[in-house]
Amino acid sequence: MLTVTSYANRTSTADGSKYFSLELTSDDPEIVLSQSGRYYVTAKRCFMSSTFPEPVCKSMLGKQIPGGISKVECEPYEFTIPESGEVITRQHRYEYAPIATA
Repeated sequence: MLTVTSYANRTSTADGSKYFSLELTSDDPEIVLSQSGRYYVTAKRCFMSSTFPEPVCKSMLGKQIPGGISKVECEPYEFTIPESGEVITRQHRYEYAPIATA
């Protein structure tokens, strides 16, 4: 399960239109060893685009959504770890993955 923890106002790179995306956070915390040799706790997070107006996004906060977050390879980019300020290079991003149904 995932929890809606935040939302953000975004601008489409395709046509400049505005939309809101929901931040989804995994309910399974992870303990990770940083490149500096220190451990920290984190959770997988991703943003999912929506067609919702802001009041609906606000009402979604705290709601749970079935699914998970998948790690997907991408072009390398720099990322700052919020907890430590450490800058690392990543070659992946996280995306919403619905639960497969038969």
